Amino acid sequence: MRRDNQTTPTGFILTGFSHFPKLQVALFVLFLLMHVVTLAGNLVIMVVIRVERGLHMPMYLLLGALSFSELCYTFSITPKMLSGLVPGTRTRAISFLGCAAQTHFSFTFGFMHSFLLTVMGYDRYVAICHPLRYSTLITSRVCIQLVVASWLGGGLLGLLVTCAVFQLPFCRSHQIDHFFCHVPPLLQLTCAGGKMVATVVNILCMTALLGCFLLILLSYAFILGHILQMPSAEGRHKTFSTCASHVAVVVVHYGCASVIYLQRKSPQAVGASALTDVSYTVFTPFLSPIIFSLRSKDLKNALWKSLRKSFIYRNTRFWPGSSFSCRSGYR
Repeated sequence: MRRDNQTTPTGFILTGFSHFPKLQVALFVLFLLMHVVTLAGNLVIMVVIRVERGLHMPMYLLLGALSFSELCYTFSITPKMLSGLVPGTRTRAISFLGCAAQTHFSFTFGFMHSFLLTVMGYDRYVAICHPLRYSTLITSRVCIQLVVASWLGGGLLGLLVTCAVFQLPFCRSHQIDHFFCHVPPLLQLTCAGGKMVATVVNILCMTALLGCFLLILLSYAFILGHILQMPSAEGRHKTFSTCASHVAVVVVHYGCASVIYLQRKSPQAVGASALTDVSYTVFTPFLSPIIFSLRSKDLKNALWKSLRKSFIYRNTRFWPGSSFSCRSGYR
């Protein structure tokens, strides 16, 4: 009997928001709007960086890579979460391989995001503390290598977590008390080895997150020391303003991550962890492009420049003889 119970399930049922039936319509509309804004914001950042030659520098290449990781992370979780808010068990069903793929990609792009934020912190450190050596230390080639290393590192850690979880036998209910294939509720369905794997995964995640966070803190410790040595207040403000958007995203990213990893799991709080995890899986990708778009002056100017060019081009197509030509004073 025990051997028969230890089977590989054909699929799972995600029950994360089924505990809040009265909120499902409101949550669906809210998350759908946030998903659209997240996709649009990250796509706009990537397109503007690609089109505008003035942004073809390591700092914005890293930002483009970060937007890409946010985009992929959102695609790995949000569409299935939205379908789970639609009434009916079929929309909440996910296959075994689909669940493994979702776990892999969510961890891959989550780790990648942390690694890229660390690389961006190093980029700001070199730009502020060693400006004369910046062009030799942070070349486009080095930047691409750091981005590729972040992707490979995220992919490797994601694969390790996925293999560790899905090689376990599942013998209990196939209902996952979450809105996506999150590891803690998945491990509650295993027959044996769940506690050991949970410990290993927690150590791996905490080591990666804390390691990246400490490196970012170290970068900003040197940056802060350099800024405090500047004689003028205007110079200090101007220098720190180049880091403001990165600092804000780091605070949001690690603030929401700490809420998830430091919260006390209570069996009585059914579905409560799903609502808590929304802060990291939905709100962080939603806020990131907004913060960079509003706080980065060069990116904001490039965005308005691209919109103005698009507007002028559209007008010259429909009214070739008008004063809106590309050679007019509007340029």
